[in-house]
Amino acid sequence: MALIKNQEEIQAMREGGAILARALQAAVDAVKPGVTMKELDGIVTKVIEDAGGRPSFKGYTSGGSTPFPTTTCISRNEEVVHGLGNRTVVLEEGDIVGLDIGCWYKDLCTDMAVTVPVGKIKDEYKMLMLATRDAMMAGVEQAIVGKSVKDISRAIEGAVDQRRYGIVKSLVGHGVGHAVHEGPNVPNYVSKRFPSVELKPGMCLAIEPMLTLGGDEVGTGEDGWTIVTLDGSWAAHFEVTIALLPEGPEILTPLPDVGI
Repeated sequence: MALIKNQEEIQAMREGGAILARALQAAVDAVKPGVTMKELDGIVTKVIEDAGGRPSFKGYTSGGSTPFPTTTCISRNEEVVHGLGNRTVVLEEGDIVGLDIGCWYKDLCTDMAVTVPVGKIKDEYKMLMLATRDAMMAGVEQAIVGKSVKDISRAIEGAVDQRRYGIVKSLVGHGVGHAVHEGPNVPNYVSKRFPSVELKPGMCLAIEPMLTLGGDEVGTGEDGWTIVTLDGSWAAHFEVTIALLPEGPEILTPLPDVGI
């Protein structure tokens, strides 16, 4: 599996990323009190498939034996990521909900996520969402050819006020394109556990910080997929797929307006 994508492959990912962005915007526009997770998942599926794409999460096993059942990962409040999109859970005023989607298009994969307010939310949740998005963009800005993955990690970690927010450390960003998850790992903090990887032209990365209003420890729910904070604190997640070009990073999955 080549970590470096050529110009034709990056163009295919650019086209797939545009499809993905439209699908995510459609879901964001539908988020309101009273809508169910299952309804949102149906909206995303239709947009992707109508455009000639194929959901990349549905059927994904992540190395295990149980395939993920839905197009969209939908995670609410204390759920960090990987919530099942087939649930009939009704969103309520004041919730925040993470929408994480991926698709295959022309045999290349892209990945993106946002966290969305459900109606009017508390200011502390809005600030959490803004901090997560800002941390992601700080990482994107350091995705420069000749630097290293550690520069991305350092920028994300440095952008977070860790007196207010926990950085989820057991989950990381990653390479993407030929597979849903490729190397290298892109952690959201600096650690000697991860090797120093040079950033090269043609690399495509999914940068995705996850912040909480409490600690950084998480666990897996009874469904075997949903990741939740152990202390019950609420969490936010933002993600874009980028291509590393000689002139700088390009976001291949433009983020929708989530109303914050």
